Amino acid sequence: MTATPDSAQNGKPLLQVNGLKKYFPVRSGVFSKTSAWVKAVDDVSLQIQASETLGLVGESGCGKTTVGRTILRLMEPTAGEALFEGNNIFHLNAAEMRRARRQMQIIFQDPYSSLNPRMTVGSIVGEPLKIHGLAKGQDLHDQVDHLLTRVGLRPEHHSRYPHEFSGGQRQRVGIARALALRPKFIVCDEAVSALDVSIQAQIINLLKDLQQEFQLAYLFITHDLNVVEYLAHRISVMYLGKIAEVAPTDTLFHDPKHPYTQALLSANPIPDPSRQAERIVLEGDVPSPLNPPSGCRFHTRCPQVMDVCKSTEPPLIQIGPAEYGHQVWCHLYEDVKREV
Repeated sequence: MTATPDSAQNGKPLLQVNGLKKYFPVRSGVFSKTSAWVKAVDDVSLQIQASETLGLVGESGCGKTTVGRTILRLMEPTAGEALFEGNNIFHLNAAEMRRARRQMQIIFQDPYSSLNPRMTVGSIVGEPLKIHGLAKGQDLHDQVDHLLTRVGLRPEHHSRYPHEFSGGQRQRVGIARALALRPKFIVCDEAVSALDVSIQAQIINLLKDLQQEFQLAYLFITHDLNVVEYLAHRISVMYLGKIAEVAPTDTLFHDPKHPYTQALLSANPIPDPSRQAERIVLEGDVPSPLNPPSGCRFHTRCPQVMDVCKSTEPPLIQIGPAEYGHQVWCHLYEDVKREV
C-alpha cells in the first residue's frame, strides 16, 4: 500500500496540466502540405502534488511519453497549459525556460542511447552544473562524486565512459544527472523497462529513497502495472491520447470503473496460483490516432458499449467525494450525478 503524501492535502499542486494537446502533422504531395494530423495527445489534464508519484499507464502508442516530453517542452504543445508552481511553462521565453529547467528533469527509457558515448561519466553528470554556473573546478568534481555515491556508484567511476557500465549502472548515471540540479519534479519515462527484473527492483527502490530524501515529485510513465502499483500514489490510465480514469493506486487496483481499466488489470499476472482472475479480452485493434473514433474513443472495443458512446464524448464523472480522488470518463456512470 502506497501512502498519499501529506502535500496532497495542502491545496495547490506542484504541477497542473490543463487541456494538453499535441498533434503531429502528416505531410504529403510535392510541396509537403499538411494533409492530416496525428492526435497523439488530445485534451489531457492532470495534476501532481509535491513529493507525489503519479503513474501514467496505458498501451504502447497511447501518448504517455508524448505527455511527459511535452510538459517539459522537449516538444512544443499544440494547445493547453502546464502550470508549474503557478507559472505557465508554455509561455516562458528561452531564458525563463532555462531557469525553469533546474526544477524539472527527465530520466529516459534507454540507458544506452541517453548517454553520450564520447563523454566520461563525470562530464555527463557535471554538465548540468556547469551549464547553470552552479559549480566549477574541485567543487564540481566533489559534487559529481557525491551524486555518483548517492545513486550507488563509486567515485572512481568518474573518469570512465558509458560503454564500461552495465545497463543498470548506466541508468544510475542517468538518475545522477537528473538529480544534479536538485529538481522538484522528474519525469521517469519507462525508466526501468529496459532493465532486468532484479535490476528493476534496485532502481525502483533507489527512486523511492531519493523521493523521500529530496522531496521529489515523479510523473512515472510505464506499461508495467506491478511497478506502478508499488511506486505510485495515484494512477492515470490513458487510451488513444485521452485519460480514461484517475484514482489512488489502491482504489484503482481494487475497484476500477472504466471498462478499459478493468480489461487492462485483468491482463496483469497475479503471483498467486490459488487466485484466478477472469480475463477480459478486448476485440479488435487500437484505432489510429490519425482518425480516432467519434464519441468515446474506446467504444470500438468496449464490451459494455452503448449508443450514446458512439456519438457523444463521455463527461468527467467524480466517483464518491471529491477528496476521494476517483474520476472516470465514461457514460456508464452518468447516473452518479457528480459530474465535474
